[in-house]
Amino acid sequence: MPAADLSLLIDAVRIAGRVATSFVGTSAKRWDKPDGAGPVTEADLAVNDLLQQVLLKARPDYGWLSEETDDGADRLGHDRVFIVDPIDGTRSFTEGANTWAHAIAVAEQGQITAAVIYLPLRNLLYTASRGAGAHLNGVPISASGKDSFTKSTILAAKPTMAGKVWREGVCPPFTPAYRPSLAYRLGLVAEAKFDAMLTLRPSWEWDIAAGALIVSEAGGTISNQRGAPLLFNSADPRLDGVVAGGTAIHAVVMDALA
Repeated sequence: MPAADLSLLIDAVRIAGRVATSFVGTSAKRWDKPDGAGPVTEADLAVNDLLQQVLLKARPDYGWLSEETDDGADRLGHDRVFIVDPIDGTRSFTEGANTWAHAIAVAEQGQITAAVIYLPLRNLLYTASRGAGAHLNGVPISASGKDSFTKSTILAAKPTMAGKVWREGVCPPFTPAYRPSLAYRLGLVAEAKFDAMLTLRPSWEWDIAAGALIVSEAGGTISNQRGAPLLFNSADPRLDGVVAGGTAIHAVVMDALA
């Protein structure tokens, strides 16, 4: 089933890319969600509606969890669930940048079994199905083999580099970098463009689910900030931070965190 689901996700995400790019990011209608939850645009909603229609028509027995759909308890009664971020990096989309992504995953009893991350404006399609490896545009990819902070480049926002975050009271000597889309960050880690990424803020499942499998299938390791495995389709769809990277550097980061 994972391979069949992956084919479905690939077809759906390519259609999503055509829908999203039919909007001009800087002029797409935009408004802010309640409670400081960030911006949303008409493109986010159009992509969400398309994916919900296409995916649930193909798999009517699957549940649905999406950033742009009101959540409910119904999905908890399904063995398999689509976890969707229609546009990850909406601020980048509205600015006319090319670093936003579509992210779709299938979770089965808490574990991701098929996943895609697609950046249509960069022609990047990250894919994985459980047990079949991770690929970028059809070519196998592998996570970093770095085993120390020295000469490592880690995707991390500025608050993550504060001394209080680290056990020694000072940020380790890695080179920091940043990309606005969490899904894209995980794809970059999976292809070893960066050695690791971390975010210590609560993270929504839809931002992480697809990348979690892609990193794992690329031979990397991903966990929450306390080192626990990630589980998906939880009643509260928030994760306790995320640390991802090649297996060796992931262990180094975890050991250094306060």
